[in-house]
Amino acid sequence: MTIGWGIQPELGDRRILHPGKWLPARAVGWAVISIFAIVLTFGPAMEALTHALPKQPPLQFLAHAVGACLVLGAYVLLVRFGEDRNPTELAPHAAPTGLLAGLAIGLVMFSTVMAIMIGFGLYRFDYHGASAAWQGAGLALESGVLEEVLVRGVVLRLMWRAFGPLAAFIISAILFGAGHIGNPSATWFTTICIAVEAGIMLGAFYALTGRLWVSIGVHAGWNFTQGYIFGAAVSGGNFGSSIATSTARIQFPSWLTGGAFGPEASLPAFSVCLAVGALVLWLAWANGRFVKPQTLCSTAEHSSS
Repeated sequence: MTIGWGIQPELGDRRILHPGKWLPARAVGWAVISIFAIVLTFGPAMEALTHALPKQPPLQFLAHAVGACLVLGAYVLLVRFGEDRNPTELAPHAAPTGLLAGLAIGLVMFSTVMAIMIGFGLYRFDYHGASAAWQGAGLALESGVLEEVLVRGVVLRLMWRAFGPLAAFIISAILFGAGHIGNPSATWFTTICIAVEAGIMLGAFYALTGRLWVSIGVHAGWNFTQGYIFGAAVSGGNFGSSIATSTARIQFPSWLTGGAFGPEASLPAFSVCLAVGALVLWLAWANGRFVKPQTLCSTAEHSSS
């Protein structure tokens, strides 16, 4: 069965990722170099921008937007010079559709989670009215771009190149969950939730589409809906002003509500994201996304003949 949407993920097969001896070691080393290069590009620039610009919400949003552009630019340069290819996963023509689709999916998914929580009395929801969205939008954009480029664009893709899709999904999910273990109110359960929900589900959108745009949109849309629209904690943090406040009722266990970490560490969020992730993974499989790349097949056949 073929769905006929998206493209095959382009993992890279030239320069540092060329087929042959030590490919897994080269791919892992390239992933480490890429992560450090992107973080070192993003971190100091963001620190300088946030201190240089006045503490006005629109200008702080601009700082987050510039930081996101720097991350994308650094990734593009690394791929072009290190892998000798244009990064089709960030093809500009696919950005508008992919981002809009992802934002809508993220909004619907988190709204579904909160509808379950509020409907069953697990959360108290207080609506406040209109509020400036600059801070929430900036943080959502920044986290969506930075984390998706690092975890899906670098880790998932390069581990897929080195070890195949199954190992790549496991490794990237574990690293993504572990990356949130130092957040406020984090526990081992919240780490598992983040690893499965985002590590698997967001990776599945990359596998299906061959692009990072939908994953970025879903990530940003989920965080913005969680932090600004519902005013809930986002991975233990505060996204600033919001149009409402959603608070877990203390009589229920944290594994059911997410507690102080936020709704994403709850059983409803885990269930919704797992269901969506499983569906998207099935679509990716049905569309042949996990078939061994032709370049690798040709190389293997040539070497064995």
